[in-house]
Amino acid sequence: MLFCRLGTMDYAEAHRLQKELQAKRISGEIDDTVLLLEHPPVLTMGRSAKEQHILAAPEVLAARGISVHEVGRGGDVTYHGPGQLVAYPIIDLKPDRRDVRKYMWSLEETMIRTCADLGLAATRVEGLNGAWIGNRKVGAVGVRISRWVTMHGLALNANIDLMHFELIVPCGIQDKTVTSLSAELGRTVSAADLIDPLARHLADLFDTTVEWQDAVPGGLSR
Repeated sequence: MLFCRLGTMDYAEAHRLQKELQAKRISGEIDDTVLLLEHPPVLTMGRSAKEQHILAAPEVLAARGISVHEVGRGGDVTYHGPGQLVAYPIIDLKPDRRDVRKYMWSLEETMIRTCADLGLAATRVEGLNGAWIGNRKVGAVGVRISRWVTMHGLALNANIDLMHFELIVPCGIQDKTVTSLSAELGRTVSAADLIDPLARHLADLFDTTVEWQDAVPGGLSR
């Protein structure tokens, strides 16, 4: 499984890249690939997102440099920004992994095991997606699958600015809060610190090994 460390990438650019890679994976031009990156501040709205779950006025978002994108993944509104490690797996689930729930479980398990490496006991919350520490969400998942090839993925909060989550109803969940690994540990954990363990755990769950690349894959350009 090829893991591509791409640093910080604009959301629209990353979304375009995912779609191009998904098409290449469907056609068999590339192997399973995972993009690892951070985004500038952005709100993304999934297929079931409600506009009222964005609590801030457009001018407030603009003043803070936060863009808004409607996307094809499942779920409601969420925030991405610096200090959050985002992983976008472009993985072919055929022939023996064609189980959406199992795939979502694998993404959650990847985050749970990464938290465990830091001494934090993350879990699942019944009826909700993601990784949780108590009633505080530390990692989110949202996927889109076409011809059993995945895109979108997971986002794990390292040292992200938690104040920005107050601008939305995160994932449409009104009675729980969002946290970060840094907030839970009382020390700084960067997104870069999470890259190696997260890649290792995701590869383990798919019974494969990690291959690294520090560039856009598949002969595509940024």
